[in-house]
Amino acid sequence: MAQLSLFLVVLFALIVPILMARLQVNAVPTAVAEIIIGIILGASGFNIVRPTHDLSFLSNLGVILLLFLSGMEINFELLKPRRKQKKEPGQITPFKIALEAFLGVALLSVCLALVLKSLGLFGDTMLATIIFMTIALGVVIATLKEKDILDRPVGQTILLTAVLGEVIPLMLLTVYAAINGGNTKQLWLIILLFGAAIILLWRFKQPYLWFVQVTKSTTQLDVRLAFFLIFALVTVAEKVGVENILGAFLAGIVMKLLEPSQQTADKLTSIGYGFFIPIFFIMTGVNLNLRSLLAHPSSLILLPVLVLFLFLAKLPVAVIYAKKFGARNGFAGGFLTATTITIVLPTLAVARKLRVITSLQSDVFILAAVIVCIMCPILFNAIFQLKPEDRIKEKVVIMGTSALTVPVMHDLNENWYAVRMFTTSSEHYNTYKSRVPDLELLPELTDEQLEQAGVFNGNIFVAALRSDETNLRLGQLAKEKGNFKRIIICQKRADISRVDQLREEGMEVFDLSNVTSSLMRALIESPAVYSVLTDTKNAVYSVVVRNSQYAGLQLMDWDLAADITVSRIRRGHEWLVPHGHTVIESGDEIIFTAKYQTANRVRRVLEEK
Repeated sequence: MAQLSLFLVVLFALIVPILMARLQVNAVPTAVAEIIIGIILGASGFNIVRPTHDLSFLSNLGVILLLFLSGMEINFELLKPRRKQKKEPGQITPFKIALEAFLGVALLSVCLALVLKSLGLFGDTMLATIIFMTIALGVVIATLKEKDILDRPVGQTILLTAVLGEVIPLMLLTVYAAINGGNTKQLWLIILLFGAAIILLWRFKQPYLWFVQVTKSTTQLDVRLAFFLIFALVTVAEKVGVENILGAFLAGIVMKLLEPSQQTADKLTSIGYGFFIPIFFIMTGVNLNLRSLLAHPSSLILLPVLVLFLFLAKLPVAVIYAKKFGARNGFAGGFLTATTITIVLPTLAVARKLRVITSLQSDVFILAAVIVCIMCPILFNAIFQLKPEDRIKEKVVIMGTSALTVPVMHDLNENWYAVRMFTTSSEHYNTYKSRVPDLELLPELTDEQLEQAGVFNGNIFVAALRSDETNLRLGQLAKEKGNFKRIIICQKRADISRVDQLREEGMEVFDLSNVTSSLMRALIESPAVYSVLTDTKNAVYSVVVRNSQYAGLQLMDWDLAADITVSRIRRGHEWLVPHGHTVIESGDEIIFTAKYQTANRVRRVLEEK
């Protein structure tokens, strides 16, 4: 029976996402679907899967990996303040809004927990408070990625609120476990756990960089290091009397701060969500006993109250978001942050272990969390409406107005880029101000004036003034003072040795003389290539494949293949010549030609996770 239970759990872990894809069930998170399948297979349904030692072990590993990957999802760039930068009109500060919203959630959660106690429905105020303030970070991230707004102000704000809704309850759960477990004197030992995390980060930074360089398919040193971090911090957590899930979460944060490559992150995600985490969710459903709930109608009275309170607890989020993003998207964000499942499950497991909650009460909380988790993404998708600023992918800062940069600004797809331009010439300012929507005159390029004007606030920086030395200086300042993903420096005639040095420093060089000669050669040798490069309607684009539905398929099997022409594929540091039978892998960069309307759709679809 034990072997059959293991087989069925692994089988349905495979079948559930396939059925959801075939039936196009996109509104319900996969985790919730797996819990529902577990309910059907377990004691509440057909009772063909029963908890065994092996399944319990794999389930425990699943929750540890779930918390580890949640720690890796935190984007610490969002927490970095931008120094001395001029605030643009209406500029939104995601962390400040998220912190304000979560503080409101915390206060209201305490009030709701007290109401629950006064009604005589549930007496443990601290446990109820922790559950009401939790937010399912994994579900929130998946939903934001589906909407393609994870990198936008509204997406960043929701993400940071969800991060707080996962980190703070974890800390409180540790305190709660210490108090109820009689280990209050050992609370100070939590410092040792954080100290161990800092030491591991400090000692393994350089070895990790070396591991990445020498890792092979037969060694996978980067993955081995990740599991070492997990078990090291989980072991320390258990030794100092702290819940192991906090150690796993800290291990994820340490791994994130080591700045793993996308390939490493994909491997760890594949291991977690490919095997262990689905087992945890399915076994959660298996362990849920609805028959017992139905046999005690008094317990069912608690269910609608919990569902209502889980929604009400996130009311401050909706109110605060509404002031910044509008009433419609504010309430949509409130519904999404009401999603709570990932931290609730381990929290209830800790409570059962401490015997401060009955199995019956635990099942009611889990069922309420499942109901809310089904409803919230559906309500968010139905209510949320993209605004023009939410559709913009990258903020581009261009220094210099000329016959080169102004046409480029007009040709950039407005659905992908928001462009700000600066000029040092009053003559150019008067000439182009009617053609450039966001143009500012900077007579002097002092560090202070550049920062006050917000020059270093963006995603892509382009220095295209007349002086090569000025462009070089601006590029170095942008690297020092900004958080740019890319820095492009224009040079009239670049020195090859300097170009190599700048590339090593993370800056790209646009050599005007080289580009001009290359285009002339293309016009002479390959007129068709020249036409493609200079055509603004059918241009060359690139996209990194993130959508798992397209990874693993041959290029000829893509439903997008008829609309685009793929010219090259970059896999790691290698360039591949595409053929119809070429199997595309996750992380491949596709270079393709298409009309810009088609390219917009292709990039959106392929970049989805």
